[in-house]
Amino acid sequence: MCGRYAASFHPEDLVERMEIEADRSREHTRSVLSRPQEPPVGAPDYNMAPTKEAPVVLTRNVDDAPVRQLRMLTWGLVPAWAKDTKTAYRMINARAETLFDKGAYAKAASARRCLVPATGWYEWQASPTQTDAKGKPRKQPFFTRRADEDLLAFAGLYEFWRDRALPDDDPDAWLVSFTIITTAAEPGLDRIHDRQPVVLDRGDWATWLDPELTDPDDVRRVLTSQPTGRFEAWPVSTAVSSSRSNGPGLIEPVPRSELHGVVDPQTGEILE
Repeated sequence: MCGRYAASFHPEDLVERMEIEADRSREHTRSVLSRPQEPPVGAPDYNMAPTKEAPVVLTRNVDDAPVRQLRMLTWGLVPAWAKDTKTAYRMINARAETLFDKGAYAKAASARRCLVPATGWYEWQASPTQTDAKGKPRKQPFFTRRADEDLLAFAGLYEFWRDRALPDDDPDAWLVSFTIITTAAEPGLDRIHDRQPVVLDRGDWATWLDPELTDPDDVRRVLTSQPTGRFEAWPVSTAVSSSRSNGPGLIEPVPRSELHGVVDPQTGEILE
């Protein structure tokens, strides 16, 4: 799964890098959080967690012409048919293998696809030799990014949910949310976790966002055609396990001398 990632940029930094035609990241959006988001919405966030609002790139038709837009959406998909927003807490990922088999994702996969910009993502590796105070495998967080340090773009889906309890003119009548698509982890990364987000190469961004791409086989082809060997990963502080932690220190490598029972993703060596 992908349960945390880093988005260490301002939305305006994405306009040129992702060829945004309409920056709508400052528009009012409904939140599902009970408290103000920290860091604030739109600020660099090194610990993007589910239910936060995050920058998302999508294409919508405006005056019958497709326009690539940057918006702030809630992480955690709320289907249009949901009774409330509680699904946002558990629908943060969608499996690429069963995308068109699930009612919550099938229509969005054909009509509402998006890109989720990121600096990198976190996964927790279960130690084969070390246990925690509860006797369970000790979990070591890793940070993964592109080896060329370029911007990542996760394949995602987005959905609209209407709160029927609010009038049409209420700015919170609509919630727009997204999910990140995952797939089986590639060799090396599978030593950290068995799943990873689908990261689309720059050459596939326009295809993924194209409203004319509706055939399930064509959508699957984009998801499964991404090359392997693009990433590098290293262990980071367990501080990232708390959603309250933030800042560039979260992605700094942990010295090898502090690692115990951790498997090196490149060699498979257990560091004791």
